[in-house]
Amino acid sequence: MTGELVDTRAPAGGWTTGTLVEMDRNDRLVRLRLDVPDRVDHLPGQHYVLRLRAEDGYTASRSYSVASDPGDPLLELMVECLPGGEVSGFLHDEARPGDVFELRGPIGGWFTWSGDVPVVCFGGGTGVVPFVSMLRHARRIGAERLIRVCAVGRSLASLPYSEELRAAGAFVALTRENLDGRVAAPPYLDELEPLVAGAERAYVCGSVGFASYATRLLGEAGVRADAIRVEQFGATG
Repeated sequence: MTGELVDTRAPAGGWTTGTLVEMDRNDRLVRLRLDVPDRVDHLPGQHYVLRLRAEDGYTASRSYSVASDPGDPLLELMVECLPGGEVSGFLHDEARPGDVFELRGPIGGWFTWSGDVPVVCFGGGTGVVPFVSMLRHARRIGAERLIRVCAVGRSLASLPYSEELRAAGAFVALTRENLDGRVAAPPYLDELEPLVAGAERAYVCGSVGFASYATRLLGEAGVRADAIRVEQFGATG
């Protein structure tokens, strides 16, 4: 997830470094897997700040949700390369295995899930990334029955982890291309209702516009407002 510029003075754990071990990219997304020797195990739903530092001392930082399961020995981040993105552009175009990056995290406590209660997750675009961490965690601890995911993207190619999400049983709604006989459109109320049945908590992650839409639809499906936790992000990169 790409967030706003981050105030690196904010207390949320000290800075450390991570070495890029593995990566893969397409024309818009880059998946980074980093070795962070002294990292603290994260909770699914948390994020890290990644900071770039130029030779003249200039720094730029962005916040990215964690995709990896807490039990994964590597830290996995998924970055969307945005037009003119200062950090995302470098990570997508210039980063190579062996590069060392400054990191701070894990950050966040409210938008997390430990596998203790039944939940529904509603993500748009790169907003699905924290839910991939939740799904991986659920699979490792045998809690798959407690989590349902609705993932929304323009196309399969542009939706991060689309195949993994589908394999895990997520409902995938594409808005620019048909999928398995479903005509391209945002999720309908009757498609969401089976996913929210029995859920004690709902998580929403995506752009400001998506978060507003998803929150409204969850309310129409019967989810209480105080049971919905929202993480939204803008277009800085």
